[in-house]
Amino acid sequence: MSILQANPRESGGSASRTGIIERYRKYLPVTDATPVVSLGEGNTPLLFSPRLSERVGAEVWIKNEGVNPTGSFKDRGMTVAVSKAVERGAHTLLCASTGNTSASAAAYAARAGIRCAVILPAGKIARGKLAQAFIYGAKIIAIDGNFDDALRIVRELGEGNEFAIVNSINPDRIAGQKTAAFEIVDLLGFAPDIHVLPLGNAGNITAYWAGYREFANERSTSSPRMIGVQAAGAAPIYHDKVVENPETIATAIRIGNPASWKQARAAIDESRGAVEIVTDAEILDAQKWLAANEGIFVEPASAAAIAGLWKRMETFEAGTRIVCTVTGHGLKDSEAATRDMKEFAPVAATTSDVLRKIDM
Repeated sequence: MSILQANPRESGGSASRTGIIERYRKYLPVTDATPVVSLGEGNTPLLFSPRLSERVGAEVWIKNEGVNPTGSFKDRGMTVAVSKAVERGAHTLLCASTGNTSASAAAYAARAGIRCAVILPAGKIARGKLAQAFIYGAKIIAIDGNFDDALRIVRELGEGNEFAIVNSINPDRIAGQKTAAFEIVDLLGFAPDIHVLPLGNAGNITAYWAGYREFANERSTSSPRMIGVQAAGAAPIYHDKVVENPETIATAIRIGNPASWKQARAAIDESRGAVEIVTDAEILDAQKWLAANEGIFVEPASAAAIAGLWKRMETFEAGTRIVCTVTGHGLKDSEAATRDMKEFAPVAATTSDVLRKIDM
């Protein structure tokens, strides 16, 4: 076992990479009148992880969403949200973001040929993600507040008809994101026993559970226990109370009042799952370990899922089948990964000097 990835031809697509709308059209809120705005999202690899499996004593697979077009899982929901927005005649997208949503919204707006405005908490966005929103041409508005303040403003602006809101409060986003669960069942041939993923604004765990439940009726006889992992400094669902000033190095899940809190809680309870919390130190350790041992470089929020898996590994029975979703590529927040990297002192440009350095 190593890697599973769908063949577009088997999914009704062409030889080129097709997006999730073409692959899972009958499960999505689209019609023949919907103009498909796609960047070839989805069909991300599901990787068997031998060293991680050995460490936790179970069969662990990693769903690597960091290889989506803009480097995160957000593209799955964005293709549906933007396609529907264009169908309704929208001219401007609007979102609040901790980074990944803004990057995805800006890219899909550019693809659709419409405008995009993103509201971000000033100084709280990883530079790689900010660069994406900028280069894709979005109008960037930084506010003196956190993500929850940004989402409040988006909700208020959404009461008019000027903007198409593409945060996960838009059900089209959730509909697109549930396709990741479809892919897992299609590739494995069954649903895993446990699914672990980061828990921020909580739309993703909601979407996965919806996808598993939908496929349980036709493609799988079971659904997994859903385990969401929050950072210790931003764990409102774990503590069951709003966190006024969330803080964590994992910027993508630095959220104190998740928009999909109620739906996520329902997914966790219905699946007999759980919420776990991990410290920033545990997140960074997991990020480094996953890169060095499995060759997968993820952003800190994604590494939270691996750290959470480690904290619960004593509860897993031998033979348990687990999928961990890593939601974003590590290059989106390279500062976090290199914060302890020392300067590389040069050596003489000779074979012998380089060889001595290698043998250190």
